[in-house]
Amino acid sequence: MVDQADWVKIFDTTLRDGEQSPGCTMNVQEKLAVAQQLELLGVDVIEAGFAAASPGDFEAVKRVAAAVKIPVVLSLSRTREADIERALAAVDGAANPGIHIFIATSDLHLEQKLGMSRQEVIDAAVWAVSLAKRNIDYIEFSAEDASRSDVDYLCEVFGEVIRAGATVCNVPDTTGYAVPEKTRALFARLEADTPGGDKIVWSAHCHNDLGLATSNSLAAVEGGARQVECTINGIGERAGNTSMEEVVMALRTRKDHFGVGTRINTRQIYPASQKLSQIIGVPIAPTKPVVGANAFAHEAGIHQDGVLKNVATYEIMRPEDVGLQSNSLVLGKHSGRHAFANRLRELGVDLETIDVNDAFARFKDLADKKKEVYDEDLFAIAAKDTDVPQLYRLVNVEISSSLRTAPGATVAMTVEGVERSNSAEGDGVVDACYKAITELAGVEPKLERYQVEAITGGTDAIGHVSCVIRIDDIVVRGHGSHTDVIMASAFALVDALNRYESRRMRREETNGETVREVGP
Repeated sequence: MVDQADWVKIFDTTLRDGEQSPGCTMNVQEKLAVAQQLELLGVDVIEAGFAAASPGDFEAVKRVAAAVKIPVVLSLSRTREADIERALAAVDGAANPGIHIFIATSDLHLEQKLGMSRQEVIDAAVWAVSLAKRNIDYIEFSAEDASRSDVDYLCEVFGEVIRAGATVCNVPDTTGYAVPEKTRALFARLEADTPGGDKIVWSAHCHNDLGLATSNSLAAVEGGARQVECTINGIGERAGNTSMEEVVMALRTRKDHFGVGTRINTRQIYPASQKLSQIIGVPIAPTKPVVGANAFAHEAGIHQDGVLKNVATYEIMRPEDVGLQSNSLVLGKHSGRHAFANRLRELGVDLETIDVNDAFARFKDLADKKKEVYDEDLFAIAAKDTDVPQLYRLVNVEISSSLRTAPGATVAMTVEGVERSNSAEGDGVVDACYKAITELAGVEPKLERYQVEAITGGTDAIGHVSCVIRIDDIVVRGHGSHTDVIMASAFALVDALNRYESRRMRREETNGETVREVGP
């Protein structure tokens, strides 16, 4: 193989496939923040987006390509000339540019989606790779729905694109249909029987529809894959993609079995997980492997006794290895700006991407309200959206609730710089608050998701609220954090309304159609 046999490349598609998860859309500034964290992690490849999908996606890929210096940065592309040209233009400023070309290969997709014959697909794939090869060296080719494709045909397709110049061949389990034993055998067969298969990098891209994404990715490594495509926290289409943190820590913890490792700085795993969660407003399940709140927690008496005697009795990884700090007091109301900024750096927060003065002021305000300030609180404080125009700003919320009268809320909010107030009643105080806000904004959104999470323990914990709203055909998410869950709810809705206005204005400016393609 071209690459060393004792390590596996990590291809991160959080910004492309991960963002396709409902409610996980990111703006350009947020994508930049995630990309910079990915570089700190040490990922080998960043799939920054699908440049042909929209002007916003093109700009995001272009900005990420210019911002990161070490990883390969690439854009997804169909086997279409316009797509390829757009992808190449977007990564033109990258230190290490690449392109990711895909087309489906299963008979089901050929007949029902593409309306193409097997030979036509080969011709399209070879033409696209050849066109890209005239302009760029790093070319990855994906056979969409490979796990449900005829293996002999896959060998033929991959052999032809390798001859045309592909340097990485990706074998996607697009629908999460595969099982580990078959995946292991498939990769071994492809490497052995594909012409030129021993001269390129084989890559695995698995989805989690049956909860087997990590298992299938590890089986692919056993079969010869030396690149795994994954996302932070496993976000992605439907049930998600392979979780980066699970694959990386499995290869590290069980190197005795797999015999390979990665170049990931594992101490940046937890900061990356927290940063993404805060940016997209999607909480991490407590039982999520590696990064969940309970991943290193022990409640059973027998477990506690064992851990106190020797942590190895019930812990196969150290929390420090993934960058997880204990829930101890780190800062208080008497802490200074230098200590605050230093702790943010230790947590992996890039101070260039936030207003440190504003964050410090919010920290002081929180420290006056709470007895203890945790690392998770600091992540919440540092999570700040700087790329969404603030058409609406929340000024104040007053609520009333009793068993005898309908809950009510009075909201003060600035709309384009003008302060206005409104009162409303509802089924509960959050409902009343949301009615008052939307009436002030003059819109009637449909609330599609509302979720509350206590970021830290105790009755004085910061509450993090995420919501997803739909106005006509535009779906956006918002998130807000506060020690008062009603205030957090209000901040989340106002954030969503600002994102809606930003999306609506961009659509009016471009007056173009957005391409939505699932991809591998």
